[in-house]
Amino acid sequence: MSLRAILFDFNGVIINDEPLHQRLLEKLLVEENLRPKPEEYREVCVGRSDRACIRELLSRRGRIVTDTYLDELVARKSRYYQLQIQEIEKLPSYPGLEDLIFQIRAAQLPMAIVSGAVRAEIETVLSRLNLADYFKVIVAGDEIPTSKPEPDGYLLGVQRLNEAIPGLNLQPSECLAIEDTFAGIEAAKRAGIQVVGIANTYPFHMMQRHANWAIDYFNDLDLDYVRRVFSQSAAA
Repeated sequence: MSLRAILFDFNGVIINDEPLHQRLLEKLLVEENLRPKPEEYREVCVGRSDRACIRELLSRRGRIVTDTYLDELVARKSRYYQLQIQEIEKLPSYPGLEDLIFQIRAAQLPMAIVSGAVRAEIETVLSRLNLADYFKVIVAGDEIPTSKPEPDGYLLGVQRLNEAIPGLNLQPSECLAIEDTFAGIEAAKRAGIQVVGIANTYPFHMMQRHANWAIDYFNDLDLDYVRRVFSQSAAA
């Protein structure tokens, strides 16, 4: 078995925007005449899709909404996000990200995004960061009914890479995911994908406890070493 593709999470991996998401979700609750609780964000929303997050935040407050209204809330929050992103002159990506992408491209490994974020948000940020051309596939939270920690997004990411690259015949076991949350790590593992946990959202020791590999920064990821581990596991 060899390493043949890299699948990235988005929020907290490509862009440092969790504080922005928290502010916008609190704004949404206030507009719905509901009281936000700042401590809920990490518990309910980090690593999950906006749809799953908003549904649970409302449910905790005794508010049950139709799927149509939930769609409207997700779309409203996404509009707020894109307006805010447009006002930021330099988007907060993570140090070492571009160097890692360069290494992955040099190794000729296809890349995908698997995220709970809305596709329009992902595309806007990738375009602003000049990274859009590097990702063969995007699996977004508004395209699938489930949220991480369910594995569906990662399985769909592998399927779409196979559709995008004729003859690839990629298997989940030949992929590496890069995640920053427990829900994301669990989703990848349940899909049969090994995971690098980057300590952007939670401390290194917590990533170490959950992921196959843990790093503090992208520069700490030794891609050649990971590829050797994949090859050695195939030979074993």
